[in-house]
Amino acid sequence: MRNRSSTRRFRLPDGKAFDRALVTTGVGILATAAAVTGLAPGTSAASSHREAPLISGDPRADNTDVYAFTSPDKPDTVTLVANWIPFEEPNGGPNFYPFAEDARYNIKIDSDGDGRPDTTYTWTFRNRTKNAGSQFLYNKGVVTGFDDPDLLFKQTYDLRVTRADGRTRTLLHNAPVAPSRVGPASMPDYGALRDQAVRRLPGGGKAFSGQSDDSFFLDLRVFDLLYGGDLSERGKDTLAGYNVNTLAVQVPKKHLALEGDAERNPVIGVWSTTDRKGASVLEGRDAQRHHGYRQVSRLGNPLVNEVVVPRKYKDAFNSISPDQDRTVQPVVDKVYDPILPKTIEKVYGVPAPETPRDDLAEIYLTGICKACGPIKADLNAHRLNKDADRDRIVPAEELRLNMGVAPAGKPDRLGVLGGDLAGFPNGRRLTDDVVDISLQAVEGAAQTGKPVEALADGDRVDANDRAFGNTFPYVALPHTKSVNDAGSGGGARQSAAEGDRAGFLGVPQEAAAPAGLAALGALLLGAGGLRLRRRGSGRGHRTSA
Repeated sequence: MRNRSSTRRFRLPDGKAFDRALVTTGVGILATAAAVTGLAPGTSAASSHREAPLISGDPRADNTDVYAFTSPDKPDTVTLVANWIPFEEPNGGPNFYPFAEDARYNIKIDSDGDGRPDTTYTWTFRNRTKNAGSQFLYNKGVVTGFDDPDLLFKQTYDLRVTRADGRTRTLLHNAPVAPSRVGPASMPDYGALRDQAVRRLPGGGKAFSGQSDDSFFLDLRVFDLLYGGDLSERGKDTLAGYNVNTLAVQVPKKHLALEGDAERNPVIGVWSTTDRKGASVLEGRDAQRHHGYRQVSRLGNPLVNEVVVPRKYKDAFNSISPDQDRTVQPVVDKVYDPILPKTIEKVYGVPAPETPRDDLAEIYLTGICKACGPIKADLNAHRLNKDADRDRIVPAEELRLNMGVAPAGKPDRLGVLGGDLAGFPNGRRLTDDVVDISLQAVEGAAQTGKPVEALADGDRVDANDRAFGNTFPYVALPHTKSVNDAGSGGGARQSAAEGDRAGFLGVPQEAAAPAGLAALGALLLGAGGLRLRRRGSGRGHRTSA
């Protein structure tokens, strides 16, 4: 059991000694491929839609949201989805949005609760360019397949899985990445084209790599001093019309569970990371270049790094592993005494719950169980795994999922707070309204079991701007119209004829439009706790959140 005192007893020296301690653990790192490629962004170190100072300069390393849920159409499997490259304008030619060749993209799974990955899926990419000396285009004609000669730029990837003992196996070699969606003239049936990028994995499961609609929904104008106290400013989904790059796997639950037994050990923790080759620790004359790969981005729960982590430690947080979270005391303190509720009270007059916030620590650092804290429910704490060594379990910011909870027949967008145990914060589905959920949680709804009436409307953004699919990879097809048109409905809602899938998990085809009280929304997610996420991080990508 992890109570408040045991969670907070880990302390580091203040001031310079603390900063040096962070550096020795690999914190603060970034500044990367520029030296290798010459034209690449110079620095990077975070996740969740530009949520940390350094990562904003390296979008291809910036992971925006993470999702983990039991597959609704294949309940013996789990689907893991991670997004990168925030704010992709659909008409971003002629180069569009490839993954980086000098980076490793990872989805990591902790099955025993020690904050370290027991299973890691790693993607690495290679570019293939035709007619580079005589063409500037991405394609020179209509593209109907990955092997179409008119497609001048392609990417392929290798997918490897690494176990806790270091054993690595290649699952896919030279698998195709779905190309960026150039537009209806170049790719008239993008849905069929994307389907070619879904590949079967040995031992069961599927994988996908390619572009998609950004699944996160919220109004990022919340960072304008919470709309300046004027809630009439709510109502615009900042991410409507934008795309992201998606990596997804669907695998049997036994491949992720402790001891391979998902019935005895159903709880896992999930997060994504990006490793850059040749990254530096610190900047300027103190920079220390590393020739190998170094972690520069990390994302578990949405909005943690954006809203919970103080600006001074954002880059550091994204360079460490969850098993080290408990050692970064200034961040842990912001879980127990979050900034967001005080800001909401000052601007909107809604009283902030009393501190310390043991409920938020339980949601974001330990998982939820009756013996873990004030929330009287057994849901998704690693200590619920029957074969877990409780002496090795540590407080860590991870997106925790109980794989034993069956998919909901009629999912509630508010997840657990709406009585739907298959939703956030028990994992995260694409349709979960993490902004409204987090806002309620940060204002104390998990303590009382009742929603805070003053915030019942949330941000009034109840669904994504595009419907999700019913089958893997579930994410919506990418947009083709300019974001400048999205606000008028042109980009935000494209017709089924352009390849949209049917509604996902009961979400209607017509997505709810206005984004809302993002003020609380975006903030809240992160504020939720070293809820610690994006992610203050997910976004969402917004979100994650």
